[in-house]
Amino acid sequence: MNTRRHCFLKVVAAVWLFIVPAFGQSPPAADGAQQFASLGEFKLQSGEVIHDFHVGYRTLGQLNSGKSNAILWPTWLGSKTEELLEYCGPGKVLDTGRYFVILVDSIGNGVTSSPSNSGSQPGLKFPRFTIRDMAEADRRLATEVLGIPHLRAVMGVSMGGMQVFELAVAYPDFMDVAISLSGSPQSTSADKILWSLEIEAMELDPAWNNGNPKGPLSRGVALAEQIDTMNVTSPAYRAAHTKPGDAEKFLAAINKKARTEPGVVIDQIRQRQAIIALDVPGEFGVSMEQAAKRVHARTLVMVSPQDHMVNPGPAEEFAKDIGAAVITLDSNCGHLSFTCISVGPIVAKFLERPASVGNQTLREGSQ
Repeated sequence: MNTRRHCFLKVVAAVWLFIVPAFGQSPPAADGAQQFASLGEFKLQSGEVIHDFHVGYRTLGQLNSGKSNAILWPTWLGSKTEELLEYCGPGKVLDTGRYFVILVDSIGNGVTSSPSNSGSQPGLKFPRFTIRDMAEADRRLATEVLGIPHLRAVMGVSMGGMQVFELAVAYPDFMDVAISLSGSPQSTSADKILWSLEIEAMELDPAWNNGNPKGPLSRGVALAEQIDTMNVTSPAYRAAHTKPGDAEKFLAAINKKARTEPGVVIDQIRQRQAIIALDVPGEFGVSMEQAAKRVHARTLVMVSPQDHMVNPGPAEEFAKDIGAAVITLDSNCGHLSFTCISVGPIVAKFLERPASVGNQTLREGSQ
């Protein structure tokens, strides 16, 4: 018996000596470094499955001992977490000296599982997903991978802000604070028409070939980009920034750079389809007021009345139904008003003391 035990201990020791160096060769990722987590077979709200699902993310700052300082921030339409890094750091929108920031690549952005990077479901074989599916991936990353059952806040811009509404309604006790900038809980007819036109423009590209592109797309992508550019800011903004005689030059510049690989175009289409389908109240079979009343988080909503890309009406209605703080961004920058008006101080204040922030209007140039 003693001999067997001795042999067993020798085997354990040998295995341990092998394992320890292996772990030592994989130090924690550097602040802001791209990371990936596998969630296996990812079942969508539709019942379809994304195979071998992986989610991209980055973390910055330190998680405190009580795991109470985590903030989750998913990406907006077509963006990657790399683009959010500039807003994170000491003295920035999210102070990484105080908070543990989790930046999440949304489904279909080419980093997290997407039509462009799927081995088994490439292109249009990649199932349609929803904003709710994106939000579910966000939640599972935080809870299952990072081991954080409750967040200080969930924050997002545009499509990221839509995920904020989804999480706040579906998982009301998942966060203390919810902050949506230029987001919405429900796409209006105007939104649906805009995104549908952009998809149709891409599919009219000569290389589209009924969803089996023969090569990079350019003309259709350019048309979609032109539609997008005319709506992401207000008509007043475009008139002020592009002289009448420069209109053709402006369009030509878009045409010149519009050359996109097939898989990436399908990424863009799938994310737009998700926005078109956005209907948080409808997911629960309730009214906007009833959906809003499911929310337990202290909520901050930022909208611009000049937003021609994501109609501010549903977000304003949602906020009114629960008495959420509404910051109206009065700027010709429209959907991009949060880049033309300094909102960082408001976000920081709300994160620290939500009750200290009330309804107000911020005007470009008056700060």
